[in-house]
Amino acid sequence: MIISSTEVQNNFGKYLGLVNEEDIIISRNGKKVARLVKYFGDNDYIICEGASIYSHEGKKVTYDEFLKIVRESENRYEYIDGQVYLLASPKFRHQMIVAKIFSGLLSWFNNSECQPLTSPFDVTLYKDNKANVVQPDLLVICDQENIEEDGSYKGFPTLVVEVLSESSRSKDIIQKMDLYMHGGVAEYWIVNPFSEEVNIYLFKKNQVENILTFKKKEIAESFVFQGLKIDLKEVFV
Repeated sequence: MIISSTEVQNNFGKYLGLVNEEDIIISRNGKKVARLVKYFGDNDYIICEGASIYSHEGKKVTYDEFLKIVRESENRYEYIDGQVYLLASPKFRHQMIVAKIFSGLLSWFNNSECQPLTSPFDVTLYKDNKANVVQPDLLVICDQENIEEDGSYKGFPTLVVEVLSESSRSKDIIQKMDLYMHGGVAEYWIVNPFSEEVNIYLFKKNQVENILTFKKKEIAESFVFQGLKIDLKEVFV
């Protein structure tokens, strides 16, 4: 949630309550200047948006600790800014939207050097020289030389697509937006099934260079891939 500094000053008590549900981003003159977050005890673990495999929640973990968690569990996790997120199973409509967009990407990138993929597929991105691991709903990679012999990927997706859900909405809009912008991704699509629209962000030099919003009856068009279009009437049915 992004709110103005004036709104925080006038309704501070209200947002102290809401911070238990999601981080509060505070803006001033249109720029993000601070974040209000829930406080956790110093000896707790953070496992967000799902049941923890630990008995406590709170403390951030190292990258090596995250890898240990993944090795010892059959669950799917993401690791962003030191926090571990348990990935919930997606709902039917979410998966239908993913399938329709993926079908369009497969068709457009046929016989191309770029390859569209779907989750689960680990992508390791670095921000402030620290590793983060995410599983985007959809991605397009054009640097297949960065696929290791064991099948893991060590490159930078050109395009990433996230379809919002109730459990991931805040993470996709805030934490993942920031990670993709600073982690080498060129274009980010946020697909919102609730408002039935798609926001497409173009990143350059760790900033938002441009943004376009497409509604249900419109055709979404890529910035980076000239000619790539997805008919949203076919996506939001």
